[in-house]
Amino acid sequence: MELSSSLRFESCVCFLLFLPLWMINGNGQPLVPALFIFGDSIVDVGNNNHLLTLVKADFPPYGRDFLNQHQPTGRFSNGKLASDFTAENLGFTSYPPPYNSKQVKDGLNITLGVNFASGSSGYYHGTAKLYNTISLNQQIENYKEYQNRLSGLTENASSIINGSIHIISAGSSDYIQNYFINPLLFAVYSTDQFSDILIKSYINFIKDLYKLGARKIGVTTLPPMGCLPAAITLFGKGSNECVEKLNKAAISFNGKLNVTSMKLKTELLNLNLVILDVYQPLLALVNHPSDNGFAEARKACCGTGLVETAILCNKYSPGTCKNASEYVFWDGFHPTESANKFISDALLLSGIALIS
Repeated sequence: MELSSSLRFESCVCFLLFLPLWMINGNGQPLVPALFIFGDSIVDVGNNNHLLTLVKADFPPYGRDFLNQHQPTGRFSNGKLASDFTAENLGFTSYPPPYNSKQVKDGLNITLGVNFASGSSGYYHGTAKLYNTISLNQQIENYKEYQNRLSGLTENASSIINGSIHIISAGSSDYIQNYFINPLLFAVYSTDQFSDILIKSYINFIKDLYKLGARKIGVTTLPPMGCLPAAITLFGKGSNECVEKLNKAAISFNGKLNVTSMKLKTELLNLNLVILDVYQPLLALVNHPSDNGFAEARKACCGTGLVETAILCNKYSPGTCKNASEYVFWDGFHPTESANKFISDALLLSGIALIS
């Protein structure tokens, strides 16, 4: 009897975890007033589209599986991002639009949230500057401007901000697109010293959000950077295995991120700061793709699957796969929609803590 009860309980828990959270809530309304997103290309939904940068995804084959539109939006994937699935799980029927979009400029539906993220941005200010994208510092300034506009639309602006979820995804570009290829950094700083610089920037960013009224903040860890197809190609020295030094850098940073976040929670009153671990679920997909319904985890879907991303992943890229759902990675750096769904589902349990 005890074993049977235990199995029923575990089955019930598993079932609930994979239900959209708003269905569990029962009233059909989003669980929070709005969703705000900051960071890099993992969560960028089009803010880079109109920038003078090579880091863009507003052309085919990007977006070919996105909803019924089958059109590129600026998302660095074939379809939805993990943050899109998060919005759905929270009960939203649309996704936070990019801050640079006409929709936001015209003030349409901005009370439900906005996405400020920019591909090739990071905690290190010089990373965004290197690629002419939107730094986290500028994303904060854009958020301030948004709040001013929100205050002009509703008297409930403060409660919207206080009750909403803020998601941050950053750090990978700082390492892969800057530190490990930039002698001005790796010749001066050890990986440990560089991570300390990033953590200081992270602390300042969280405190800036807090000053602006954010109280529910979810922060993603670094992924297993050494397992990204482009990282293996660029740093693997001919090996077909994950690059150990990159994964070690991610693990070290993630450890500091956890410790630092615990300290921030004790320092900042009523701050609900949750670390969302993307390292383990993505590593599980890379190490055991067939166990999770995938066929390919080393090569990406786009082109040769070895390095293509942004402008190198285009409609003329030879060899692009027909069925992206079989692949963990869409391009050299970014997961497919199917992998993003897997990662989002894996984060549901920890994400529930942001609702309380």
